[in-house]
Amino acid sequence: MAQEFKLKGLTSLELKNGQKQEAEVEGIENGKVLLLKHDGEIHALNPNCTHYGAPLVKGVVTGDGRITCPWHGACFKISTGDVEDAPALDPLHKFAVVQKDGAVYIKGQEADIKAGRRTLNPKCQAKDSEKVVIVGRGSGALGAMEALRSEGFTGAITSIATEDHQPIDRTKLSKALITDLSKLAWRSTEYYKDADITNVTDTVTSVDFSSKKVQTESGKEYPYTKLILASGGVPSFLPIDGLKGDLGNVFLLRQLNDAQFIMKAAGTEGGKNIVVIGSSFIGMEVGNCLAGQKHHVSIIGMESEPLENIMGAKVGKIFRALLEKSGVKFYLGASVSHGSPSASDKSQIGKVVLKDGTELDADLVIEGVGVKPATQYLQSNSSIKLHEKDKSILVDSHYAVQGLKDVYAVGDIATYPYHGPGGNGEPVRIEHWDVAQNMGRSVAHSIIHPNSKGKSFIPVFWSALGAQLRYCGNTSVGGYDDVVVKGETDVSEGKQSFVAYYTKGEEVVAVASMMKDPYMTQSAELMRRGKMPKKGELEKGMDIMEVGVPGEIKI
Repeated sequence: MAQEFKLKGLTSLELKNGQKQEAEVEGIENGKVLLLKHDGEIHALNPNCTHYGAPLVKGVVTGDGRITCPWHGACFKISTGDVEDAPALDPLHKFAVVQKDGAVYIKGQEADIKAGRRTLNPKCQAKDSEKVVIVGRGSGALGAMEALRSEGFTGAITSIATEDHQPIDRTKLSKALITDLSKLAWRSTEYYKDADITNVTDTVTSVDFSSKKVQTESGKEYPYTKLILASGGVPSFLPIDGLKGDLGNVFLLRQLNDAQFIMKAAGTEGGKNIVVIGSSFIGMEVGNCLAGQKHHVSIIGMESEPLENIMGAKVGKIFRALLEKSGVKFYLGASVSHGSPSASDKSQIGKVVLKDGTELDADLVIEGVGVKPATQYLQSNSSIKLHEKDKSILVDSHYAVQGLKDVYAVGDIATYPYHGPGGNGEPVRIEHWDVAQNMGRSVAHSIIHPNSKGKSFIPVFWSALGAQLRYCGNTSVGGYDDVVVKGETDVSEGKQSFVAYYTKGEEVVAVASMMKDPYMTQSAELMRRGKMPKKGELEKGMDIMEVGVPGEIKI
């Protein structure tokens, strides 16, 4: 039964629409709630995002009743606490608010206040003829599973993947090289048993779309009524002697066992010579992590600055300086010639040689030179049309596969029409954890509500590059022609606190920020509504945090 709890120091609530504040709950150690006003009504919720614990008091309230996390863009419905957008999985508890006798109270359970989240318990025993089969167990698969059960789907759900474990937070592999499954898994194995979700370890070899069956390497067949293809990406070794998997201690990073192999080779004492090939996100994150463990890290990149193709040279220079402060050495504008074996063990890597003759000592090498869509099991199937360039799967705005019924594709394998700023519906493939999970959630919603409109979202990603990077939007469709940087960028003084607006003409197509939360989140919500200020307005000093976020969605 609900109890009343007094909020410390409050005699009344004078919030305006869109305003929010945190309040302490008397009698509960560390007990807090978030109070906010929307559409004339005061609401009380758990105060922290259920993803990584960001304080929602610093988040963004929108006109259509959402509160968005200031760090990674997770969204919650204010009226219920339910999850609206990835990457949060658990919803928030909602508490009734009472003002009386010169004080403010909330009604609820002490355990719910302490828990800080409404843990989903989707106990289910599949009981109807619907069978959803998911190929893969990454972010897109996770989003689909979670949304299907949380929205009441009672059919069978089967995930087939090469991994021998439940879905994990893959972002922590490159950012922190965590090797403990218990620290990476989103849910316990018991959770999936209770939800009647079957996680199969096997390799999908083909799909018979006419008979609606998935075949695996073990010889088993899995019939489906709805199929979600979420097989992700496959990293590749460079096709270069010594670096193509022909010498030991040369690693890729995609799965949990990859991180385990890397950390076993690196050891715990520090001091190893580690060469990272690739100056994009995986390479930069791994390099930053290993430098923090006192290893001697060198990063090789073909660009003039790291991440230049995505973030531009001006911002890439900031990231380089941050990692250099941690001791990372960069070899940029460089190409790799080959890898040489160790003098003491000819089966192991010993050096990486650049085309200009530079030799880098290497106790181990990590290659982060991109991934390809994992669609090899479909490439001989005439029933499905794959993208000519990268063999990805072409889907519509609902992530339904073109030309097939009851088949969807999400995540790294999906090329979809992008309607965000600068997109104009042009096809794009985006390799971000948050994007894949939102796609999976959208597909689940379409399966449960067949005539519903697909969920719209702006791509969001984040990275650990000596400081936390936040990013929203996309530049791969139409590109960008300028970057407007506002704030401090002097890494030597420790003052990297900035927002970078990527523009095409007058339109802002992407936004990156460091130490300026919640500017990225605010930008994503404004982009979603077609209300992002123009380049000229930003150059004149407009602060996007002063722009109200309306309710109407434009994309």
